[in-house]
Amino acid sequence: MKKRRRWINFFYVPAVVFMSLFVVWPLIKGFSVSFYQWNGYSARMKPVGFENYVKLFSDRFFISSFWNTILYGAGSCLLQNVFGLLIAVFLNSKFKGRHIVRTIVFLPTMISGLVMGYIMYFFVQYNHGIFNDLLKLFGVEPIDWLRDANRGKLIITLINSWQFVGGPMVIYIAGLQNIPQMYYDAAEIDGASPRKRFFHVTVPLLLPAMSTAVVTNLIGGLKLHDVIVALTSGGPAQKTHSLSTYISYEYFTAEKAGYASAIGIFLFAFIFVTSTLLNRFFHSREVEY
Repeated sequence: MKKRRRWINFFYVPAVVFMSLFVVWPLIKGFSVSFYQWNGYSARMKPVGFENYVKLFSDRFFISSFWNTILYGAGSCLLQNVFGLLIAVFLNSKFKGRHIVRTIVFLPTMISGLVMGYIMYFFVQYNHGIFNDLLKLFGVEPIDWLRDANRGKLIITLINSWQFVGGPMVIYIAGLQNIPQMYYDAAEIDGASPRKRFFHVTVPLLLPAMSTAVVTNLIGGLKLHDVIVALTSGGPAQKTHSLSTYISYEYFTAEKAGYASAIGIFLFAFIFVTSTLLNRFFHSREVEY
């Protein structure tokens, strides 16, 4: 038995090697580069200590990108989980064709975010965009949807939320199917209305599923990159950048690899702390059944 367990441990090796090569080592390398002034390709690297980290808090583009990141992460997470839960409750009931509806809702999650961004660009572009063509049919002047930064951020959040709402839907459906029917029967006998059964039975017993859905969606939103690149590339006036796209801008366009690495380390630390606190919050409120 002990020999068998030892052999089973070897199956961890590929995962450990993969994580070490493509996650741990790049993280360590990025952290070391963040203490240098470097253009990303030359052999000359100038040590600057914590200068890149100090610069973060005086860089107005970093600050605006940080708040945009929170908007994309929190906004997408909220919309995806609210609508994902509502759709899951609806699709958990028995009706003909529910499996087809589940597939349709989940399909967008299988498309690359970059591809989805380019597809949606044809809806919101000024010239011959689908939305503007529809407005023309009703005699309304076309709108430059992405010219205003605030409207652009809203559109990015809505598109990301719609594309990935299928993820939490699947998680919540699995959670709903694991809730014993006896709790609903007991609540109904006590005279609880459907609304009370939802908030006092369904939601508390769904907290483990909710924890998974909320944390994974929030992390995805905080890392949002591809949809922004496809729709605005961080514009107009660099006001729709997330921290992820701002890293790309600083590294490849501004050729400030050290500063971009400092932003990356900050983003990693922010996501790590946020997800850890959220996990603790949900676990402290879970109930056993």
